[in-house]
Amino acid sequence: MIKAGTFKGQTVAVFGLGRTGVSAALSLAAGGADVWAWDDRKVTRDQAAELGVSLKDLTTADWSQFNALVLSPGVPDRLPKPHWTALRAGEAGVEIICDIEIFAREVNARPEHDRPKIIAITGTNGKSTTTALIGHILKSVNKDAQIGGNIGRGVLDLDRMHAGTHYVIELSSYQLERTQSLRANAAVFLNLSPDHLERHGTLEDYGLAKQRIFTNQTAEDTAVIGVDDDYGKALCSQLKVKNGRRVLPISARRSLGHGVAVLGGKLFCKAHKKGVQICDMTKALALEGRHNWQNAAAAYAAVQSVGVNPKLIGKAILSFPGLAHRMETIGKLRKVRFVNDSKATNADAARQALASYDKIYWIAGGEPKTGGIKPLLDLMPNVSKAYLIGKAAPKFHKVLNKAEVENKVSGTLEMALVCATKDALQSDAKNPIVLLAPACASFDQFKDFEVRGDAFRSNVKDLINLFSKDVGTSTPPDSFESSA
Repeated sequence: MIKAGTFKGQTVAVFGLGRTGVSAALSLAAGGADVWAWDDRKVTRDQAAELGVSLKDLTTADWSQFNALVLSPGVPDRLPKPHWTALRAGEAGVEIICDIEIFAREVNARPEHDRPKIIAITGTNGKSTTTALIGHILKSVNKDAQIGGNIGRGVLDLDRMHAGTHYVIELSSYQLERTQSLRANAAVFLNLSPDHLERHGTLEDYGLAKQRIFTNQTAEDTAVIGVDDDYGKALCSQLKVKNGRRVLPISARRSLGHGVAVLGGKLFCKAHKKGVQICDMTKALALEGRHNWQNAAAAYAAVQSVGVNPKLIGKAILSFPGLAHRMETIGKLRKVRFVNDSKATNADAARQALASYDKIYWIAGGEPKTGGIKPLLDLMPNVSKAYLIGKAAPKFHKVLNKAEVENKVSGTLEMALVCATKDALQSDAKNPIVLLAPACASFDQFKDFEVRGDAFRSNVKDLINLFSKDVGTSTPPDSFESSA
């Protein structure tokens, strides 16, 4: 744990006792702050108390006593409607921050020679894979790499900092909009597409929240920017003009006069006049698809900027084992391969997997996002049939019917998997893919995308086990036929 000593003697409200809220409350208390921790849900309060959080009721508190409100990133302070704690904080003139801001102040309080290195990653899609890949590379070269933020552990739950630590932090727009003091030695901005607009209001405001990752960088720091979309291209040009730091563009689609790119499946770095080949991405089995090649280019650029040998980075990229719920191969049943891309919670994220395979038996649906699946219709030639679940199913059904794409409203993930597997097994395709890439949030049927992905994995393993008991038959067992 990182003790928040910069808040010693202060009174701090903490609302939202999920992963980041609990770690913030414990960190502040360990650092000597008077913490008032609370959550609207009793079950969450009880769970936090079991983890050692001391609860104090914020509904009856005198808000003039608080020096800050640490508000869970998922709780709105502006749009679509301010939470009651944000309103109380505003009335009392209390600043609203998040756990990342506490972390940043702890780093800044240390002498400069004793500060850790910070690599921060944001973007609409690819953040988690890039973050995990950077952590893997650093650990492969025996660096003390601590990985957290919007992935895995809360940032304040990471091991205590020292000069040799490398903190690899995934940052959401929700976290960045409440962070003022963070300085990233390497800041990675992967891409931007419409998402979370109910929270930010406009795409412009969403992008500005993401751009806060570059705040406080100096000429000694590096900005890594994906230029495979128009927003990234413009942002890269804008930061180059400011001339305040080293700017490294990255691409998986085109050659760059300067930067890191994947061409013909090969990762190249062009820092000077001549490009140097780093590795053959076609051998990186856990990084399939052009979008993952961009993630690898970003990881290389970020890690190389903090002084790691390029050859060692290339070897580590090829040994990356992959990340759960991100184009994760679960297993194979005869000729059918099962891929879990539950993290694809919007159309742009689902596009990556749909563009990487053909003969797809596609499971989609859930809590619909703005734009639905219409942006994916150009990829429907890769889809043999779609199986629709959750709230989005009726609307997706109409869209696909209009586009003359074969589909079935399955309702539940379990039923969709059974139907998709049956159809894939009975198809003429040599290597069909049963793909969970929902293009939706999970909240209508699951707590989060990880629970959804875990359910898919469990159901796939159950199907494989069912078939393993029926080895040698050319058709599915009777029980499987009837359930479809």
